[in-house]
Amino acid sequence: MKDITKTYSNGEVTIVWKPEVCKHSEVCFRGLPEVFDPHAKPWINATGSNTERIIQQVNKCPSGALTYFMNNEVLANGSSPEITASSLAEIVPNGPRLIYGSIHTKDTSGHETQEYKVTAFCRCGSSSNMPYCDGTHIKTGFTDNE
Repeated sequence: MKDITKTYSNGEVTIVWKPEVCKHSEVCFRGLPEVFDPHAKPWINATGSNTERIIQQVNKCPSGALTYFMNNEVLANGSSPEITASSLAEIVPNGPRLIYGSIHTKDTSGHETQEYKVTAFCRCGSSSNMPYCDGTHIKTGFTDNE
């Protein structure tokens, strides 16, 4: 599969989108529709909000398909900094379990996939894209108290 990476900048921050990593949880445009609009072309409008709100929303992306870098961090040779993740498992309060790093995943039918950077696994049990989080926990009101 061809590695497609798209970037969108407001001059201060650059949003990086890797469509092949996206799990279509819709968290991005449900939280900041003035920047992330799936009906617009292009679907990301980096000037639609301020940098702080963009960073907050990008950090909520459960799959890691959306990342960012600050434009003042561009390397001397003009390239973007490498976006890396350490090996780490993290529980998002009232949300998915995030696994940072490169992992192989096998679903119940035996289909294997290689995941990179951040993988979001469902904790609420209601995802239509098991074992991955698709954002259904937001609709169902899942909380850690259940």
